[in-house]
Amino acid sequence: MKKMWKGNHAIAEAAMRAGCKFYAGYPITPQTEIPEYLSARMPELGRTCIQAENEMSAVYMILGAYSCGMRCMTSSSGPGISLKQEGLSYICAYYLPAVIVNVQRWGPGLGTLDSAQTDYLRDTRGGGNGDYRVIVLAPNSIQESIDLMYESFDIAEKYRNPVEIMSEAALGQMMEAVEFPEFKDREGELDWTYDGTNRPHGKLPDSEKSAAALAKYTKIAEEFQRWESYRTEDAEYVFVAFGLPSRTSRNAVDQLRANGEKVGLIRPITLWPFPIKAFEELGPQVKGLISVESTDTGQLIEDVALAAKKCKIDVPVYGLFSGLSISKTKAISEFYREVKSGQRKEVY
Repeated sequence: MKKMWKGNHAIAEAAMRAGCKFYAGYPITPQTEIPEYLSARMPELGRTCIQAENEMSAVYMILGAYSCGMRCMTSSSGPGISLKQEGLSYICAYYLPAVIVNVQRWGPGLGTLDSAQTDYLRDTRGGGNGDYRVIVLAPNSIQESIDLMYESFDIAEKYRNPVEIMSEAALGQMMEAVEFPEFKDREGELDWTYDGTNRPHGKLPDSEKSAAALAKYTKIAEEFQRWESYRTEDAEYVFVAFGLPSRTSRNAVDQLRANGEKVGLIRPITLWPFPIKAFEELGPQVKGLISVESTDTGQLIEDVALAAKKCKIDVPVYGLFSGLSISKTKAISEFYREVKSGQRKEVY
């Protein structure tokens, strides 16, 4: 039976059911409900929740725990995730798994507590030093937040790479009716963990690391693209949106379709790797792509334009950037009409 759950609480409970044994984090709005919930829930299950002295300490605790094979996670919001970047680069350098939750808030610097998607470029490019990638999953509902969290540890361990659940402030604070999966434990053993023996730990000499990184990220990009295509079969204009803006974009598609407009929606679920394969399915009738995102100057649109180029879709790419708010269905429909009538200039 479905029950009403708050987004942050739901994603925390899903982590418990996925087998998370250790959490380390530090409070920051709008994600504080995650460690708050876990501080009570994890002791009930005989597991460990630690409030570290700061965000940097938390991510290095995760590095140490997962190097010994313990399923663990951390969470934060914009500025806190920035502070974790050095630790994430080390996790990637050591080919370790990890699970991170980012409940995004708007703005550079300290920013505000408003809901936004302004961490997109940092988190999909690897925000620390060096050349690495984090697998980024973007739910657009609380149920999908649960489902993606439930499999995130398996994904991280399969590729020996961090996985981030990219949530949003509004998604973490809202409530929806959801169902939870059963509790599970890891299937099989990890053969690369530090367990006090002399077994190999998957270390590579520096001379081999560059080629190994390229091979791993190429493999992930080919195997692990996820998306939802909605009414794109005959669409002449295609919206591209993830997270909460994808919900209002879908509503706009339905309303515009009811008025005879041939529009559709691509919703990336993996932000990295970006679902280029979704664009390969578009037909020759497409006249334009419209990125709908809660950013100030456009971030998702860069990957939309790159995907169009790679798929040889030679059409203009437009951007509706709503900053620290979620574009309403009416605003998306009006923007589309302005694009179609030539009142809007393309970004790419």
